[in-house]
Amino acid sequence: MSDVVFITGATSGFGRAAARRFAQAGWSLVLTGRRFERLQVLREELQGRVPVHIAALDVRDAEAVRQVVAALPEGFRQVRALINNAGLALAPQPAQQVALEDWHTMIDTNITGLVNVTHALLPTLIASGQGASIVNLGSVAGHWPYPGGHVYGATKAFVEQFGYNLRCDLLGTGVRVTDIAPGMAETEFTLVRTKGDQAAS
Repeated sequence: MSDVVFITGATSGFGRAAARRFAQAGWSLVLTGRRFERLQVLREELQGRVPVHIAALDVRDAEAVRQVVAALPEGFRQVRALINNAGLALAPQPAQQVALEDWHTMIDTNITGLVNVTHALLPTLIASGQGASIVNLGSVAGHWPYPGGHVYGATKAFVEQFGYNLRCDLLGTGVRVTDIAPGMAETEFTLVRTKGDQAAS
């Protein structure tokens, strides 16, 4: 039986790339995201190589997260790696021009969503023992301030610090915790942040 990886935000960007890379390595995949039709396309692409289970999931909803984890079918329950990729940035304008709703959406997705999924899967990861992994997708925005970074950068600073603190708590369990802090990359990230502005740099 192959190892199982649980990936959030698998419908685009780093999440989709991670799904393809883990498939190349022979892992069984649990792929989640809000856009179910995209998950279906990715499953069709990858399931000929490895077992794939998909689930529509908004990580902001703690009960939905618990239900998805509880309903994992046989062969996908022994999750050995968690890729906390779901996240977004909104409102690149100065803080004083931004709607409070956009701040709440970033906090709810990038922070609350990450802790919801991590909390739900920690017992399984600890039971997996030596070599189990949590990989959190942070950002260089969590290290360096820039105009328009306001809440997004703050959420990514949380992601990194949460990972460091998890390392302390999980010492001796065999579960490793990693924070990856990418810089500029060609994904849908900027399109989401600028509400579809293709010319945004």
